[in-house]
Amino acid sequence: MTKKLWQKDTELNKLVEQFTVGSDTEFDLLLAPYDVQASKAHAAMLNKCGLLNKDDLKKLLTALFEIETEIEKGKFRIEQGVEDVHSQIEIELTAKAGEAGKKIHIGRSRNDQVLTALKLYLKAELREVTAMVEQLFNLYLGLSEKHKKILLPGYTHLQIAMPSSFGLWLGAYAESLCDDMEMIVAAYHTVNKNPLGSAAGYGSSFPIDRELTTKLLGFGGMNVNSVYAQMTRGKAEMAAAVAMSAIARTLARFSYDVCLYMSQNFGFISFPEELTTGSSIMPHKKNPDIFELVRARCNLIQAAPYRLTLLTSNLPSGYHRDMQLTKETLFPAIAQLKDCLGITIYALPQMIVNKEILKDKRYEYLYSVEAVNELVSKGIPFRDAYRKIGLDIKNGKFSPSGGLKHTHTGSVHNLGTDLIRKNFKETLKKLE
Repeated sequence: MTKKLWQKDTELNKLVEQFTVGSDTEFDLLLAPYDVQASKAHAAMLNKCGLLNKDDLKKLLTALFEIETEIEKGKFRIEQGVEDVHSQIEIELTAKAGEAGKKIHIGRSRNDQVLTALKLYLKAELREVTAMVEQLFNLYLGLSEKHKKILLPGYTHLQIAMPSSFGLWLGAYAESLCDDMEMIVAAYHTVNKNPLGSAAGYGSSFPIDRELTTKLLGFGGMNVNSVYAQMTRGKAEMAAAVAMSAIARTLARFSYDVCLYMSQNFGFISFPEELTTGSSIMPHKKNPDIFELVRARCNLIQAAPYRLTLLTSNLPSGYHRDMQLTKETLFPAIAQLKDCLGITIYALPQMIVNKEILKDKRYEYLYSVEAVNELVSKGIPFRDAYRKIGLDIKNGKFSPSGGLKHTHTGSVHNLGTDLIRKNFKETLKKLE
């Protein structure tokens, strides 16, 4: 039986061990490369501060490189009885580097060790999500420009409202991603601070150099106060979850639009058969399962901030084991969001738009506002013009002209694509 790093002479109760470890080891493998990265920086810092000699540093870096290679090849495993990935790496370090391996924990606690790996992981994941969001953003804007002349019914209260266009519809989701990226930027800046060296939350009596590890690990700054550094556990995860939730909200709403617009009663868009599913008894069906599942998964992702709030909101300062459970909420949410982004990026370019939608008589009332505005432009007061057109519609006398002259920024004939693209790029620069 492998002893825990903190274990002394007493064997841990099996039931207690099973309950406290839970499913942590399943998620911990995701943190393995970042724990190695942080351990390299920590070892280099210990050497600079005179707490680790050159020979021991060399042995540790060699062993850490070997472990890193095992992780990259998918051969790294957490052995049965080992508490977590951080313990496994230290055990392997000791096996590979001998006594030097036992010195890696000088000046740090498992609290700041875990938090550092977690923040490095979140930084990397936020970068990956950003790259995917940028790809989707470019798709939306590209298709918006491609289909900008094709009109589409606009709805309020699911009632026919005013003329829109595919350009306006798709551009709306591009701009939605602009705001979502602001949330990503905020989350990134929250996690881009180094907690290493805060130890268990009260610092260390060793003369460590936190500025050096901050630089070596590529953090933008550090969590200065050691107590607050530990308080960012839970806060960092919450920031990431809120950002993920914003993107998920945009994807869920778009997916609902797609499902609605694909239905026979709308018939605005379609997708190739290979992207839809059929019915076991109805041979005519082309079901939008992709987008139904994106909608469902993204709705669940939006629950992540609430779950983290319930988990962390009533805790005092200092570390608590409750924080272990943040991984069970956040890590799957990140994976699900990337899956949803990926399938949307794959499917969206294959969307087929209906170019003849507004020829259907059911949409003739879309032009009622245009008729009102036309009378107003001739000098008739707005309320009088509104009443006249309303009575014409009621009495069956309304005859739409079909004309549309929207030229202001952000309207059907002036999408403002360049402004939206500029805003997105400016937001991305905040991550540099």
